[in-house]
Amino acid sequence: MDSLLIGVLVFAVFVIAILIKSAVVVDQQYEYVVERLGKFRSTLEAGFHILIPFFDKVAYKRSLKEQSIDIPAQTCITADNVTMEIDGCLYLQVVNSRLSAYGIDNYHYAVAQLAQTSLRSAIGKITLDNTFEAREILNRHVVEALDEASQNWGVKVLRYEIKDIQPPRSVLEAMEKQMRAEREKRAEIAKSEGERQALINRADGERAEAIALSEGEKMRRINEAEGHAQEILKVAEATAEGIRKVAEALSAPGGQDAANLEVAKKYLDQFGKLAKENNTMILPANLADVSSMVATVMTTLDHTKKIEQTAR
Repeated sequence: MDSLLIGVLVFAVFVIAILIKSAVVVDQQYEYVVERLGKFRSTLEAGFHILIPFFDKVAYKRSLKEQSIDIPAQTCITADNVTMEIDGCLYLQVVNSRLSAYGIDNYHYAVAQLAQTSLRSAIGKITLDNTFEAREILNRHVVEALDEASQNWGVKVLRYEIKDIQPPRSVLEAMEKQMRAEREKRAEIAKSEGERQALINRADGERAEAIALSEGEKMRRINEAEGHAQEILKVAEATAEGIRKVAEALSAPGGQDAANLEVAKKYLDQFGKLAKENNTMILPANLADVSSMVATVMTTLDHTKKIEQTAR
């Protein structure tokens, strides 16, 4: 009885072990490649599966998630013979578990190697200056090359990104000097442009000032000329008025005699002043003129007195 119980227990343990070994649970976003007696049988998707013990086995497990692979730094030579160190990061995804298992031995290693060789080929076609500007072009070139080659490997290359580009120290120093010279050049250009604009502004200001001064001088001269013209006009009008009054006075009765008397008085007055102020007596060349002038004055005075008496 005891031996029978032991046998049953052993059989039960054996059955449980076989069930455990034959039962397979596949996680989400995974696929298992199953072989039967060393030959491909099927691909198990997510879920619970039962395998035939001792015949079937899970040979490969593949993740269907997007995977990231670091591409080690490698030495590349540009078209202008400059050596640089470049590393990157590759993103891929398994799209066919069977091909990824049987199409290539190690698709991670194969993709990494192909990415390096494709990048070296792309770098060799461009110059150093274009290397920093053409990252997108280089990434696209590597992805296209890998995607074409990896079709038989059951993987899909999604994208490739260059992480870092390290030129030699001497090249970095030369590039730094070039950038410094370019910055200094831009600074000098900006400074000269500022000075040129300042000169232009100063010249415009001086021109405007000169125009304003000339306009002011012009207005001053015009005003002075108008003032002089008004002055001359007023003097002329006053002179004309004086002449008109003198003419009226001369044409009046006794006007001529009054004028002669006034002239004679002024003549004698000035002659007397001349005799008083100088020790040397200056006489006219023709003394008869003086006598005639005195006679004329006396006659005029007598005539004036008669007119005044008559008027009374």
